[in-house]
Amino acid sequence: MRTLFVVVSWFWGLQAFAAQPDTLAQFIFPLQEKHVHSSTIVACPNGDLLMAWFEGSGERSANDVRIRGARLRLGDRRWSPVFDMADTPNMPDCNPVLFIDARQRLHLFWIAVIANRWEMSLLRHRISTDYQQEGAPTWQWQDVILLRPGEEFAEAARKGFAELPEQDLAWAEYAPPYERMLIEAARDPKKRELGWMTRTHPLILPDGRILLPLYSDGYNFSLMAISDDGGDTWRPSLPIIGRGNVQPTLLRRADGSIMAYMRDNGDPPGRVMVSTSHDRGESWTVARDGHIPNPGSSVVTLALTDGRWLLVYNDTEKGRHRLAIALSDDEGRSWKWKRYLDRAGPGEAKFHYPAVVQTPDGRIHLTYTYQVKAGKTIKHVSLDASFIQE
Repeated sequence: MRTLFVVVSWFWGLQAFAAQPDTLAQFIFPLQEKHVHSSTIVACPNGDLLMAWFEGSGERSANDVRIRGARLRLGDRRWSPVFDMADTPNMPDCNPVLFIDARQRLHLFWIAVIANRWEMSLLRHRISTDYQQEGAPTWQWQDVILLRPGEEFAEAARKGFAELPEQDLAWAEYAPPYERMLIEAARDPKKRELGWMTRTHPLILPDGRILLPLYSDGYNFSLMAISDDGGDTWRPSLPIIGRGNVQPTLLRRADGSIMAYMRDNGDPPGRVMVSTSHDRGESWTVARDGHIPNPGSSVVTLALTDGRWLLVYNDTEKGRHRLAIALSDDEGRSWKWKRYLDRAGPGEAKFHYPAVVQTPDGRIHLTYTYQVKAGKTIKHVSLDASFIQE
């Protein structure tokens, strides 16, 4: 399995593309010192690609962090100059998610981090119908998404942790009763209504229901925001209970079940964690380790138009220095093909937090954080699924 190599010209906007004629790669903007991370990408109805990420002096601790964006016009080979997408004054804005609904409206979901604490994050939402012109979208509507998980949230936490196997940890007798603390926190309305964060793109079900994946760094588990009116209003699902399962990415099987693949923030071994819903995202099985390695880094999935599934992930238990793309032809029961998008030696670089979309021509477009000693940027890769199978 070869790495997708990129030859960088002296002029960043005219990077050369290697690997094979129909596989392209470029930086969205030149390498820089600012922290840039957690990109998202959509294909607009007119054929443009629109993307966003957060950028600033750090993450939750830096109040200059804002949501920035860029556009690749249909037929162009160079991304536009960078523009602002959202900026809450004197607060960090992080983890943007772009989404185009059935009415062709553009949604931007992101978080404003209150008091510089992830568990205090506020979920924000913008909508635009005027987003296919040069520069930033014109936003017609903006609000905060307020979710109110009820007592059923606390009961799901209690039942879920009771279902998980006991941990055989040598220090358990003296360790804080972590799971009991989480169950107690789940009974607190203030805690369970704040801190729900975005990361990956929503899933639209055949009946139009939208599932927006969310997670909490306070609880260290996940849930879905559910909309049955095209994204106008939202309510919470029951939580996905587990030991460190965050940043879910969703795929729907032919039998209607929905698979959630999640980053592993728990104890070793590092594995992509998996949960299933059999009721359109309302409730979920407890999250358990799968067989795919995960170093505590975000993963993303996509169902291709031909029915095959994509998985983009760091295929290590430690370090984000390898970013792989895998392909399944049996709805995730196996991942038979894998190629590397980028790889380096441990500690030499980070290639992580991918986003992915498929355009009507069948091409797959990925963006991800690219960090090397010379600086940081967001990288865009365009390829055909045949690249993964070679």
